[in-house]
Amino acid sequence: MAAQALTLLREVARLEAPLEELRALHSVLQAVPLNELREQAAELRLGPLFSLLNENHREKTTLCVSILERLLQAMEPVHVARNLRVDLQRGLIHSDDSVKILTLSQVGRIVENCDAVTEILNNAELLKQIVYCIGGENLSVAKALIVEISSVSPESLNYCTTSGLVTQLLRELTGEDVLVRATCIEMVTSLAYTHHGRQYLAQEGVIDQISNIIVGADSDPFSSFYLPGFVKFFGNLAVMDSPQQTCERYPVFMEKVFEMIESQDPTMIGVAVDTVGILGSNVEGKQVLQKTGTRFERLLVRIGHQAKNASMELKIRCLDAISSLLYLPPEQQTDDLLRMTESWFSSLSRDPLELFRGISSQPFPELHCAALKVFTAIANQPWAQKLMFNSPGFVEYVVDRSVEHDKASKDAKYELVKALANSKTIAEIFGNPNYLRLRTYLSEGPYYVKPISTTAVEGAE
Repeated sequence: MAAQALTLLREVARLEAPLEELRALHSVLQAVPLNELREQAAELRLGPLFSLLNENHREKTTLCVSILERLLQAMEPVHVARNLRVDLQRGLIHSDDSVKILTLSQVGRIVENCDAVTEILNNAELLKQIVYCIGGENLSVAKALIVEISSVSPESLNYCTTSGLVTQLLRELTGEDVLVRATCIEMVTSLAYTHHGRQYLAQEGVIDQISNIIVGADSDPFSSFYLPGFVKFFGNLAVMDSPQQTCERYPVFMEKVFEMIESQDPTMIGVAVDTVGILGSNVEGKQVLQKTGTRFERLLVRIGHQAKNASMELKIRCLDAISSLLYLPPEQQTDDLLRMTESWFSSLSRDPLELFRGISSQPFPELHCAALKVFTAIANQPWAQKLMFNSPGFVEYVVDRSVEHDKASKDAKYELVKALANSKTIAEIFGNPNYLRLRTYLSEGPYYVKPISTTAVEGAE
């Protein structure tokens, strides 16, 4: 099949008006597996297809775009960057949006590939051209690409800011169109994942502007469109920089999180839960949350309630956040921090251990795994080990292989056993016989099946 595609591609290159050949090539390519095309990648000559895009013939353009999409997938991004630069540059200024989107998606592949992106970054002229070509577009894919290029290095960010593209994106972030604002904040959050991106956003006063928009959100009836993205932005910023400094400098961020968790809107609750999970994923963030005192305790009660009663998707998000909040690496287990995680755990419900056991016994693998993750998060903390040991049937439940039936659940149970078995305090708290059962489970691996012993009976068939 791949050979037939190559023959047709050569025919297309040879003929002046190869419409029938393009149709045939298009249908053949649908049936050729991508791995077969990859094997022939060195033989693929795409220049003639790119040339046909300039003929302003609607059907030819549509066919060529579809064919190129398939063939370019078979090529490594480095090869595309080195050998098809001129074609990409022409595609970026093509009058047809489908050609631009095809070209932008290839630039996207190049930017995401560390070997290929150096081809662009080492060629200042090409990078400038790409940036300026994209600049004329209002396509959201173009904006996303600008953010990807800006994130690569301070130099690439500089090209994008000089071209006015980043400035345009930031203008839209604070503009009146709430739907555009919601899209822009996602892109600005991506930029904030890099150190140079955060520096730029701070220097330009963008972080202060986002904070001010959150302050004014109460009087905006359309704030629900963009508020989740703005709060997520600060959650990510806090973890990447300093949770304490971020929360002190932008107090409205935490205020809004506490407000959202009390909301009746599952979208708002979900964002608040995710944000608390992100913020509490490191010790500094945990301490910031602890300083809010009874407000945080109330938030934990609410998360515990949602973990039990919300929709399946929100339950899983609550369990993930709880795992993140309660986990303490062994080297950070000071008496104060252990007391803190223990009190947080007890705030979640009247009997949190039973709550999570109940959730883990529901016949939904994702819920089961999320509940096991909570147990795994606290498994290396002595107070949790004592709770588990004193809870009737809990140790049996941990070493019982008949509970889990799918791979993900078996893996999650194995992680729990591993966290318990590798803890320095487990033998003392669980006792040696139970400790040995955990070690045996660990050495047998996650998918061990006990052999069924068969006893031969004399005279049986």
